[in-house]
Amino acid sequence: MGTFGSALYRRLVIIIPYLWLLIFFLAPFFIVFRMSLSTSATAMPPYTPVFSTSNGLSGFIDNLRQLSFDNYVWLTGDPLYFKSYVSSVTIAAISTLLTLLIAYPLAYGMAQAPRTIQPTLLMLVILPFWTSFLIRVYAWIAILKPEGLLNQVLLYLGLIHEPLIILNTNTAVYIGIVYSYLPFMVLPLYSALEKMDHTLIEAAQDLGCPPITAFWRVTFPLSLPGVIAGCMLVFIPAVGEFVIPDLLGGSQTLMIGKTLWNEFNANRDWPVSSAVATILLLILVVPIVFFQNIQAKADEQGR
Repeated sequence: MGTFGSALYRRLVIIIPYLWLLIFFLAPFFIVFRMSLSTSATAMPPYTPVFSTSNGLSGFIDNLRQLSFDNYVWLTGDPLYFKSYVSSVTIAAISTLLTLLIAYPLAYGMAQAPRTIQPTLLMLVILPFWTSFLIRVYAWIAILKPEGLLNQVLLYLGLIHEPLIILNTNTAVYIGIVYSYLPFMVLPLYSALEKMDHTLIEAAQDLGCPPITAFWRVTFPLSLPGVIAGCMLVFIPAVGEFVIPDLLGGSQTLMIGKTLWNEFNANRDWPVSSAVATILLLILVVPIVFFQNIQAKADEQGR
């Protein structure tokens, strides 16, 4: 009985995450993908359903005959969507790099701090999550606008002679993304750095290794799992970000999240917007799976 119970427990541990993925990832993805293969219609919802069994087997077969990849073909002929993808990936990549450059010293300082104050520092990093994301983004409007706090401080210090135009530019989008997603980069970095064996640094210094060289040859390679995890946690949501570009970037900022919103709500073209979302998901998932396969092969060779 004990063996059967332990075997059942092991299966449940495996089944539960797969059920979670099936319900909250694969099922919504199938709905969006099915919608992308349909055609627009003047109805509610505004598309012709496919894979429907409401009319029996014959109706299901008729729906299969109506499947069309015309929405995907149409996307390739409109440069707006290609520019949106490229702009989103570029902004997300630059924002991820800036977030890493800011978060790494913070995480390193937290890991080097005395054990007694590390929980307090960790709480300060998590503290922004206690406030609404939308309110925090709106706060940056008051800070970055021409008569906002940032320009007032710079004018008072004499560093500038006229207000800077930051709001409604890509610079404001970078600031908003870096600020909003900074904790997602700090936490995995801190977790990796805090577990590191610091005697390795002492051994490197005893062997005559300068501090900078010891950092690049010992500390940074050991923290790579945290770097990769943090970059994934920042880059993936930043690519599809909508609120920050809409509020801080203005009408000139082109990102795929805003394009999706316009297609769904302004144009009410759900099939095309679903095709856009499907391609965006593939852009994000395929490189991650490819990287995981390379990492798994590298781990096997290391063993």
